[in-house]
Amino acid sequence: MSKMTDNSTFPNETYMETVLAPLFDASKETFADYHFRVNLAHAVMLTEQSILSKDQGKQILDALIDIENSLNLEDLTYTGEVEDYFFYVEGELIKKLGSDLAGRLHTGRSRNDIDHTIFKMHLLDLSAVLLTELNQLIATLLQVAEGGKSTIILAYTHGQPAQPTTWGHYLGAFIEILQRDVDRITLAVQTADLCSMGAAAITTTGFDLNRERMAELLGFSAPLENSYGCISSVDYVTGLYAAMKVMFLNIGRFVQDLAQRTGFETGHLYVPNEFVQISSIMPQKRNPVPIEHMRLMASLSGGHCDTIINTMHNTPFTDMNDSETEVQRAGHKAFESGGRLLRLLNEFVAAVQVDEDRIADHIGKSCATITEVADSIARIEQISFKSAHEIAAAMSRSAIAQKIALEAFDFDDFSIIYKQHTGTETIITPEQLATIGSPGHFVSVRNLTGGPAIPAFERSLKKYTAVAIEQSNQNVAFFERLLGARELLGDEVTKITGQGLLRKGDG
Repeated sequence: MSKMTDNSTFPNETYMETVLAPLFDASKETFADYHFRVNLAHAVMLTEQSILSKDQGKQILDALIDIENSLNLEDLTYTGEVEDYFFYVEGELIKKLGSDLAGRLHTGRSRNDIDHTIFKMHLLDLSAVLLTELNQLIATLLQVAEGGKSTIILAYTHGQPAQPTTWGHYLGAFIEILQRDVDRITLAVQTADLCSMGAAAITTTGFDLNRERMAELLGFSAPLENSYGCISSVDYVTGLYAAMKVMFLNIGRFVQDLAQRTGFETGHLYVPNEFVQISSIMPQKRNPVPIEHMRLMASLSGGHCDTIINTMHNTPFTDMNDSETEVQRAGHKAFESGGRLLRLLNEFVAAVQVDEDRIADHIGKSCATITEVADSIARIEQISFKSAHEIAAAMSRSAIAQKIALEAFDFDDFSIIYKQHTGTETIITPEQLATIGSPGHFVSVRNLTGGPAIPAFERSLKKYTAVAIEQSNQNVAFFERLLGARELLGDEVTKITGQGLLRKGDG
């Protein structure tokens, strides 16, 4: 068997161009700060565990800070001299401290646990911001819903006019969905909130590391228990993006409803000029284009989430590049477009106005109050709902033919219809007939839990507000923990080095 000869040198030029350089750029643009913090935290932990002497820890930390402050990431380009950003920083550390001392920083760790920890750290930061924007949207919706609790609108089923409700009650349904989205995303974030450091390549290490301390210094709630899972489990991304996908789907449906309600033929919502674009050729046009952009953002954001979930399909249960830098960055697009969506929807929903006159006209023409007419006939006359429904159906056919609202239905005509169906005279008065056909009455009697009547809806609003406060407080605490971990790490570095952690751009 002939001996293979290989005179090639790393890296292959095409491999460098298509893979290594883009990954290096992604690392410096997105993950450099997290890499720096992981290095600092690991050096602090090694010193606390006496794996590094205090002098060794001080020298390594001083050198890391010096490297960080001297780096110009914008001008840093990939040359192929090292494999990736990790080795670039390690190379700079070796230049300052020599191979022996610099090499001690990597004690008990691997790029495997470093990478997943860095990815999780960035996802935690992104999620904290996303939840803040989502909570702000909910707060705005609560305010608008409170103001619209007595504003009657027309609810649709199957694309057709159905029943009156209120603007506040309608928004309440969306508020409930978004609050469930907050819960889903928060639950998913808990999986990302478990630190992989200490797993090393796969099975931990024989060095006496303190995994709990690393998690604390980096802002995690705890270490992820199983070391194999630390480098192979990707549900911290699939779970999070799945929860986000559901949110974007929910928002997209609401936005599509806005498109229908603002359309010329429906015209139940008026869009202020600040959100209207004109036609370049048709001077009469008022185009509520932001709705289309929000629908697009919802779909794009959901698509970015699908990219992550689909990429993980049928990948091996092990450490793999399929789950690392390139796909992580692809997923971050969902946060970017999703954040724009939440901010725009927040402004838009606060600005739109309900056209109550047009809605009242459509309620009348569509006989949308007929359900309550039937209910009231059954209650007042003490007849079956089936009989009352048949009477109401005859009334609606007559009202539509005459193009009148049910609250204006002629009492004599009603009396005739009633007697035709029951063989008896009605005990309903003309005043009662006008009342039971009105949109206001329709809404006011629906006072069951979750209904649109003001007392019922105010009870719902109270619940929504309590949930919103709790969810917002949880996210504030989450934000504060992430920020507090940065301060803690800085304090611990200062204890060892004797100098503050002053970095580029700091005051």
